[in-house]
Amino acid sequence: MTLAVVRSIGAPRRLETAQEYEDFEQDLVDQYLLAGLGAGLADSSIEDDRRAVFEFVRFLGRPVWTAGPEDADRFLTDQRKAKKLGHSTVQRKAWTLAQFFDFLIGRYQGDVHALTGHVLVQPIDEFNRPAESEYGTPRIPPAEAEVDQLFAGWRESLGQARKFLPAARDYMVASLWRRVGTRMTETLKLDIRDWRPDLGDFGKLHIRHGKGSRGRGPKPRLVPAINSADVLMDWWLGDVRHQFGDDYAHPDAPMFPSERRDPLTGFCGRAGDDALRSGLKNAVDLFLPTWSGRLTPHVLRHFCASSLYLQGVDLKAVQELLGHEWLSTTTRYIHVHDNHIEQTWAAANQRVASRLGLG
Repeated sequence: MTLAVVRSIGAPRRLETAQEYEDFEQDLVDQYLLAGLGAGLADSSIEDDRRAVFEFVRFLGRPVWTAGPEDADRFLTDQRKAKKLGHSTVQRKAWTLAQFFDFLIGRYQGDVHALTGHVLVQPIDEFNRPAESEYGTPRIPPAEAEVDQLFAGWRESLGQARKFLPAARDYMVASLWRRVGTRMTETLKLDIRDWRPDLGDFGKLHIRHGKGSRGRGPKPRLVPAINSADVLMDWWLGDVRHQFGDDYAHPDAPMFPSERRDPLTGFCGRAGDDALRSGLKNAVDLFLPTWSGRLTPHVLRHFCASSLYLQGVDLKAVQELLGHEWLSTTTRYIHVHDNHIEQTWAAANQRVASRLGLG
């Protein structure tokens, strides 16, 4: 993307004409976006920030430097109530506005006051700032027995599927979501070369397109094929993948292909997220109907985190497996049974008693 030429916003006189006010406001926004480019944000992230700022400016109906907390209250309420946007969407816009005004206050408070007579304030304050990235309904996953029921029924049905290959692919992908918690995009972008059976005790998946923070490009990681994921990978590559096409041995061919060919590369096309979501939805409708419409790929990611934690996997290890930057994010993925604290307390006391020779 390209930005407008940024003019000097310092000036020895106050603004007078409507055009001067409009140009000054544009300059402030351009300087903010230019700073984002300097910080290494991706073009898509810069564009999202620009869109959010100008949406607020249009809603405000007056120069942006005159905004106060009450204006942000009205804007965020309109986003949630009138436009009915999702919780995370509203939160991202609120955080973008907060960062924009932090930038203005930190760099241009003096210039704004000299040119307009206004003193900048932060409109996103402790009272209207969304505090959590998931302040809506938590994605609590099904119980272990329910997920076992789903995948057992799904696995048994593959032999009778009308189209075996896409059915097996959808089952395999959902199994990775369940067992090692890969994201949708990460899974879609896996290539043949990304399976490294030579690494570690179980082999590892090279996630080259891991989710980075604030658009700073992909954050790669190696995901160990624990939780029987290695057995599934051997089944997929040994018994199924070659049936899609003769590109199965090429390192750049997609790990999870569609039935169509890419006319540019000659390889199988890459499966789309709609197809994979539909595969999971259809299986849930058939084999776990109580969760129809609720069990999504991301809920299976939550299930993976919770299941591994209940099996005794350290929280830090779960964080690394899922590719979270912050441990606090991982804790929101852990959903444990009501008696988990009591069970942990009893186990800890048993260990102490054993060490003291009392057990």
